[in-house]
Amino acid sequence: MCSRLVTTASSWLRFVNARVLLIAALVAAFATAVVFKPEMVSAQRGSELEQMRQAFSAKNNATLADPYRGITSGTPEHDLFPIRATGVSTEPVRLAAQAFLAALTPEQRARTTYPVDDLEWRKWANQDIYIRQGVSFLDMTEAQREKAFDLIRAGLSAKGFTQTRDIMRLNYTLGELNDNNFDRYGEWRYYLTVMGEPSATEPWGWQFDGHHAVVNYFVLRDQVVMTPLFAGSEPVIARSGKYAGTVVLQDEQTRGLAMLNALDAAQRKQAILSFSKTGNNNIGEAFKDNQVLDYAGIPATALTGAQREQLVDLVGLYVSNMKEGPARVRMEEVRRHLDRTYFAWIGSPESKVFYYRIHSPVILIEFDHQVPVGLRHLSETPNLPNPEHVHVVIRTPNGNDYGKDLLRQHYAQHPH
Repeated sequence: MCSRLVTTASSWLRFVNARVLLIAALVAAFATAVVFKPEMVSAQRGSELEQMRQAFSAKNNATLADPYRGITSGTPEHDLFPIRATGVSTEPVRLAAQAFLAALTPEQRARTTYPVDDLEWRKWANQDIYIRQGVSFLDMTEAQREKAFDLIRAGLSAKGFTQTRDIMRLNYTLGELNDNNFDRYGEWRYYLTVMGEPSATEPWGWQFDGHHAVVNYFVLRDQVVMTPLFAGSEPVIARSGKYAGTVVLQDEQTRGLAMLNALDAAQRKQAILSFSKTGNNNIGEAFKDNQVLDYAGIPATALTGAQREQLVDLVGLYVSNMKEGPARVRMEEVRRHLDRTYFAWIGSPESKVFYYRIHSPVILIEFDHQVPVGLRHLSETPNLPNPEHVHVVIRTPNGNDYGKDLLRQHYAQHPH
């Protein structure tokens, strides 16, 4: 009897121990899953993102084999951008560029500097997955970041700088709204490159490049070309998170609509290209350097004097992202070609979703409500554009984006 009891007790203990070990193993497995799942997801997410970046960059870089001609209406126009004295000092931006470069390590400087005529100028993209060159704000020390921001401040107005910083902040908000996906989005995923040697007499420039924010800044003595310029965001308003309350591109939206509403019925008929707005309409975005775009919409010659001034003021809203001096020179250029300036619209006047552009021989401005991308999972209409995703692009048609026409003339006068 005792022997059977001992055997039974022993069997029971083995059973209990086995159950305990099984439960312990399950708990350990669960704990491991909880602890390592984010890392596994991050690693998988990173691998997939890298594949997307490689494919996207390879596809778009292939378009750069087409030599630069610039955006035209079909036949390029010449003699629009003469080399001339403007009386506007560019010394502050030159000194800021020199200070920024001096703050970098030799290795950082080597991958940040390019010749002034390098193809690197054309390697920019508003998409987050493009593989960029130069030094990233992620890789900068705080002191280096301040020097980088000093360079951007030197080239942009206070309004332009604030807008750029707010776009960077909203890119962090986009990461928050995607389960804290900062492998893809974030405030510091932006890059700076410097083309040429910062100089008071020779051509040079810099490029700021990242998701929804791109600035190309070319300098030749006291002349400045600050296009292509891209500004956008998704979302355009941070309603929660670290940067709650941050807002961009609302004036551009409101004043564009006000321009349309200033037109009478007959003028609207000329301006509106289509009442249907079901997709993206911007034409001059990344890798569209040689786009052919004919003039369309209502010409400024068909506007009243007050309407013409309202159109000029709308252009000024965009140009005022530059410092006051270069902006004044740019607006003089715009006014000289006002009679050949067109305002075009896509979308219903009653809709909150629209596209508009201002197009002349010397400037192209586009504002576009776009289909959701980063916030597609939160949209009630994921296949239709909405006001939470805005793209703005500014170009200099007829061959002077990146200061290309000025550089061409400089080389003709001073062979290198």
